[in-house]
Amino acid sequence: MGTLVDDAASVEFHAFFERHYAELSRLAHLLTGEPDAADDLAADALLALWHRWDRVRAADRPTAYARGVVANLARTRIRAAVRERRRITLVWSQREDRAENPDVPGTVDVRQALCRLPFRKRACVVLRHAFDLSEKDTALALGVSVGTVKSQTSKGMAELKRLLGTDEASVRMHAGALPTGGTGGRDR
Repeated sequence: MGTLVDDAASVEFHAFFERHYAELSRLAHLLTGEPDAADDLAADALLALWHRWDRVRAADRPTAYARGVVANLARTRIRAAVRERRRITLVWSQREDRAENPDVPGTVDVRQALCRLPFRKRACVVLRHAFDLSEKDTALALGVSVGTVKSQTSKGMAELKRLLGTDEASVRMHAGALPTGGTGGRDR
């Protein structure tokens, strides 16, 4: 059971939430330029405030404190987006020219099967086989270990083979069925 102090803190926090959520969401939107992410950032900030509510409510200006939390979360999100863009640029800069006369039905089949894979497996398979990155470069691009790349690529290829039937997945991936036109995923 909660104590009287806990209940009072909870009521006080809920009132703070109701008064400031929309404002914090607008701030997040203006800082990131992402309307969809704004509500999430505001909610994350308020969750962080709730965990430190004793300190926040004792502050001289709790609203300013909340705005600072939103600004820090927005900065983190922007930095992550910049890192992601750099990773994508790295991958695209190593890209070879497109394959001539691609197998369009095969490409559609592979793309549909890829969409059914969880993100990490899909990313490992695409970077290793369609972009022909080494395990190390794939790990760097995704921010995971080489062991994770190995296991996720193996599991992803097995799932693709199951979805496409027989060895069709590796044949189409190696034949440039994806738009990058890579030559396959050699182990390095």
